[in-house]
Amino acid sequence: MNVAIFGNAMKQQTLIEVAHLIDFMREHRIRFYLSQELRQELNLREYDVYPRPDEDFLRDSDPIDFALSVGGDGTFLTTAAAIGNRNVPIVGINCGRLGFLAEVQTQQVDYILDKLIEGDYSVEQRSLLHVSCSEGGYILAPDALNEVGIMKQGLSSMITIETRLNGEFLHAYEADGLIVATATGSTAYNLSVGGPIMMPQVKAFLLSPIATHSLNVRPLAVPDDAKIDLVIKSRNGGYMVSVDGRSQIFTDNVTLHIEKADYTVKVVQIGENNFIHSLKVKLNWGR
Repeated sequence: MNVAIFGNAMKQQTLIEVAHLIDFMREHRIRFYLSQELRQELNLREYDVYPRPDEDFLRDSDPIDFALSVGGDGTFLTTAAAIGNRNVPIVGINCGRLGFLAEVQTQQVDYILDKLIEGDYSVEQRSLLHVSCSEGGYILAPDALNEVGIMKQGLSSMITIETRLNGEFLHAYEADGLIVATATGSTAYNLSVGGPIMMPQVKAFLLSPIATHSLNVRPLAVPDDAKIDLVIKSRNGGYMVSVDGRSQIFTDNVTLHIEKADYTVKVVQIGENNFIHSLKVKLNWGR
């Protein structure tokens, strides 16, 4: 079995957990791969189960069976972006705070890894958003597991976001911004602006305005096969786009197109580590 380990090498708790994972991998003769930053921080040298250089980290000739994301939800999003469409299931190990995507707690790690070895797990498919833009703009990392956020720059006045669904005009949001979220991302930024929570299996995307000027405009769920076109107007001539936290600045003459990505992220589910359990434990659902 080949396992890729992802984590923030600047966080001490992550390094402690990665060191524990390495001990487990060696004991069970599992081949593991790390980023150069993790190797350096852990002072790893030439071992028989040695990681490849970063540029060959996920090469197709030696496929990865699982990716372990060690950290919080931000690390999970980084891992998902690195995996891309390679069809590698991801296990989220929570060393952060809330850890809604990183469902496995550190005290469960050995149990979870044993289940992976035994094949006792299921894989949940999570839809992503794909964002593209008109001539004059370029999205560096175009796929989002959580959300695409369109926002005003800094302290500038609100922006106007003319929105079309499948070519039909929907609304011109006058707000600080607009969040287009997946079902997975419904518990992230979308939730903080009053958007609804959706089960990950729901085939829908959410349009949730940020500090909208219109009291009769509320978050809206749309089918996940909808084509969303956005034309943004601002007083200072620019706006910001955040794709799972990766931000870029665009000018008003650049329009955006958002639709469902042509691949999914595979999230490993083991035992009680699932969405409903996370709702109860991490959001105190119903208490």
